[in-house]
Amino acid sequence: MKKELPKYPSRTRFGEIVCEYQQPLRKSNKVVILCGGMPGYPGRTAGSVLARFAERGYWAFSLRYRGSWESGGLFLDKSPHEDVRAVIDGLEKGFKDAWSEEMRRIEKPQVSVIGVSFGGPAAILVSRDPRVKKAVALSPVIDWMRQEGTTEPLGFIARFVRDGFGEAYRADKTAWLKFASGTFYNPVRHAKNIDGKKLLIIHAKDDEVVPFAPAKEFADATGAYFVSLRRGGHLGSAAVLKPHLWRRVEPFLKK
Repeated sequence: MKKELPKYPSRTRFGEIVCEYQQPLRKSNKVVILCGGMPGYPGRTAGSVLARFAERGYWAFSLRYRGSWESGGLFLDKSPHEDVRAVIDGLEKGFKDAWSEEMRRIEKPQVSVIGVSFGGPAAILVSRDPRVKKAVALSPVIDWMRQEGTTEPLGFIARFVRDGFGEAYRADKTAWLKFASGTFYNPVRHAKNIDGKKLLIIHAKDDEVVPFAPAKEFADATGAYFVSLRRGGHLGSAAVLKPHLWRRVEPFLKK
């Protein structure tokens, strides 16, 4: 009988950080960690994306940023890319399935990270970790100082997250000021330390949420692979698996 993936993702945690995950049907050490956008509900599309990667032979994880949704701690207390590092640390030690309490281990995990929108900086910044083989960023924020003039400037996001999502994001009142400094969780400040050969950026010119120009400039500065889309708007997690983009992403991850 042909094996099938479970209907719903499994769950685990790495310290304060809760993750949904899907285990591939065959033995594999390939891992993909999905860093979703914010403030949308992370489970809305993550489950289907995790399943598609598991079908392709990946252990697939979707993390809840520290201080958001099911995870503990305070949101933005640490740079979200440190949350990804915490997951990688946990993968190397082994992790417990929350339902069965069975331990899972991945022998010598080959880790790739995919970040979308708010999660794009996490993928880019954690790519500096030698344990990360590849990073893909879709519609990533490259410079928080250049969000003014978009449909989601910093002031708007701070208010909307507070009023529209309440305790789903538990942050100190001054947390959002970190972005205004230009030094916190801001890829443009680290361009000199990014290995462009490990990074693929995909961005659409008609994106009104996160501007296109900083992404193109950052790719040019770092030597990252860059896919420019004439149309597409602000890309979500599911976009990575669309045929015209997967044709670019799959060979990149395999290099």
